[in-house]
Amino acid sequence: MELRQLRALIAVADTGSVTAAAKALHIVQPAVTKQIHALESELGVELFERSRSGMSVNGNGKQVLDRARRALEELDRARAEVSSGVEKGVRGRVSVGLLPSTVGLLAADLVAAVTRRHPGIVLRVDVGYAGHLAQWLDVGDVDVALLFEQPTTSAFRIRPILREDLWVVAPRAAGLDVDNPVSLEDVLRHPLVLPAPPHGLRSIVDAAAAGSDISIAVETNDAALQRRLVADGHGWTVLPPAMMIDAREAVTCAPLVGAPLSRTIGTAVARNPAQSPACDVVVALLGEVIASAVSGGRWPSARLVG
Repeated sequence: MELRQLRALIAVADTGSVTAAAKALHIVQPAVTKQIHALESELGVELFERSRSGMSVNGNGKQVLDRARRALEELDRARAEVSSGVEKGVRGRVSVGLLPSTVGLLAADLVAAVTRRHPGIVLRVDVGYAGHLAQWLDVGDVDVALLFEQPTTSAFRIRPILREDLWVVAPRAAGLDVDNPVSLEDVLRHPLVLPAPPHGLRSIVDAAAAGSDISIAVETNDAALQRRLVADGHGWTVLPPAMMIDAREAVTCAPLVGAPLSRTIGTAVARNPAQSPACDVVVALLGEVIASAVSGGRWPSARLVG
């Protein structure tokens, strides 16, 4: 069983056809077909259901596919460990996608760490909401992104790093205090300024408030505008406290009690193709920077996981 056979298996399973897999792997179609047939011959079973509409893994294929992914992931990790021993020699261009709520906490420290420890890496930092970051990662516009944890069937490999509690944010007149948590029931008594579905934060609030009436004052996906509208008295909202560090003069905020709302954030890379040594290094450094922000108390309400 060869690595190129496993890569062909994963590519066909992910794309649904030999043609698309060949494009993803940057090889000709007959080469992909040859690798799949060789793997099926070696195992003595067919791994795909074939039809005019494409190819999909069967029961045998799913078993082999799961193990193939894990095997290649282990090889990726081994490569990263080896490459970390020659830090100064790692070169390349890496694009990192950060969530708006994390830019102030992470961007400058990540750039400093990469510049100091790996001067051969050229770093680009892009900022976007989770949906945009997932799209950019999917099409290869970014190499690594911070995302909310996705199902295991995702096209991405996500390593959970931290769990972050969300806080309620209200106008100054509400007099909220970080030492006096507020219940979700109290929050729902006020008009809310929230992102529109299917924004991840809105999904969390809707799930927690299931069965209760929600009064929506304004919908906006711009977190800065959410804060401004709350400060102007248009309603209350729910946001990561990290986004409130520079806004405490305009609004008040407090943790939620009873049914705390939280989200898990992790580093995500595409499952295919394998990442470059430079990308592996940046992923590791991003994890270090996040851990430092949490352990140093600069990321309110966050705790490391895993």
